[in-house]
Amino acid sequence: MDIASTLVQGAYIVAGLLFILALSGLSKHDTARMGNRYGIAGMAIALVVTILAATIGVNDGGVVETGLTGLTWILPAMIIAAIIGVTVARRVEMTQMPELIAMLHSFVGLAAVLVGWNSSYETEVAYPKVHDVEVFVGVFIGAVTLTGSIVAYLKLSAKIRSAPMMLPAHNMVNLGIIVAFIVMTVIYVAIPHDNDLARQSLLGVMTLMALFLGWHLVMSIGGGDMPVVVSMLNSYSGWAAAAAGFLLSNDLLIITGALVGSSGAFLSYIMCKAMNRSFISVIAGGFGVEGGTAAADTDYGEHREIQAEGAAELLDGAKDVIITPGYGMATAQAQHAVAELTKVLRAKGVNVRFGIHPVAGRLPGHMNVLLAEAKVPYDIVLEMDEINDDFPETDVVLVIGANDTVNPAALDDPGSPIAGMPVLHVWEAKDVIVFKRSMATGYAGVQNPLFFKENTQMLFGDAKARVEDILKAL
Repeated sequence: MDIASTLVQGAYIVAGLLFILALSGLSKHDTARMGNRYGIAGMAIALVVTILAATIGVNDGGVVETGLTGLTWILPAMIIAAIIGVTVARRVEMTQMPELIAMLHSFVGLAAVLVGWNSSYETEVAYPKVHDVEVFVGVFIGAVTLTGSIVAYLKLSAKIRSAPMMLPAHNMVNLGIIVAFIVMTVIYVAIPHDNDLARQSLLGVMTLMALFLGWHLVMSIGGGDMPVVVSMLNSYSGWAAAAAGFLLSNDLLIITGALVGSSGAFLSYIMCKAMNRSFISVIAGGFGVEGGTAAADTDYGEHREIQAEGAAELLDGAKDVIITPGYGMATAQAQHAVAELTKVLRAKGVNVRFGIHPVAGRLPGHMNVLLAEAKVPYDIVLEMDEINDDFPETDVVLVIGANDTVNPAALDDPGSPIAGMPVLHVWEAKDVIVFKRSMATGYAGVQNPLFFKENTQMLFGDAKARVEDILKAL
């Protein structure tokens, strides 16, 4: 390996280290910005070095001069992608980030499928059998990621129902496809390379099966588990990228894919644990669940309403206030108004804190990002486990756009679709004010008994407008 190839590999190692630093930085509020910068720097190095390597034709044997041939293909694709990326970034609201991320995952899956199919036509490889396994596995993971991510996008953007779809014997369907994939992999490796028709036909059948499996897996997962699905698809996309890295003999793609795949899987496990969900059940598309459970049609009585002026009076006389935000805050883009309310109350000597459920919103860390955007101090933003014991000593809780994450039915109703999921115990506070547009059920389609409790009052309307009304009254 000559000096040029050595420099390329060295740059890839530096970029990989920057990606590791990015993950480390993103794990904490106060280092998240720096972590993001590390990631940007790593990706910039990766792009520049990859372009240069393609331009001069760097390979294991040295440098092969190709002039501008590489750039002829790369630059137009980069320009088109950059235009699309900038346009999307300018138009997409924070409320649309979950579905955007799901669509980005689908692109990674599509890339893995295309790379796998292209690599299947290569004949001069060092280890043909190993290469065949890489092709088959890479296409399978990529296809599952592709359709699974598209379904997640459709569910998150409310273009299709969020309720889980349970086909007859859906568990056996999933298991059957996985077993068939293993058998087909063995057959594919055994087929001679001069039998192109048989090899490509088998690869085509497997691709269709994997596309169906990705669709079926995510369709079988309910709306309440969608934040876990997003992180799970993030993991899938990482492994798809790593598979593509093996096929392209690109060390950086292997490293990056492994980092994304493993971190996404670990995040999914943490979230499942926080939701009291089976990790295997969720990633396997509800494996072990033979049917969905409908919310009970229970009469909880009448709810009570409050106006902004009444809410302001309660807050003005409070010493301890906890705010529990949800997706409704993101939809109303009320985070800046909530941050201003926090500032005003703290100036009055009120102890204001935020309680964040692990799956609040439709994306891991969704609420944390919104509050950081509004410059809410990191030290008053607490996770569910850190704040749940403090609700009995709290004067007022503001539930802003949250529903399923504050639903006591998760603890009291064994037949509820969210049964067993740890929730924020907001009902233990002296007074609870729930900001909602209507009495409609949450994303999981479950009615919330909290809304009918004696210490709960409903403040209807747009969350941003209602918070601003409270500010005026204060």
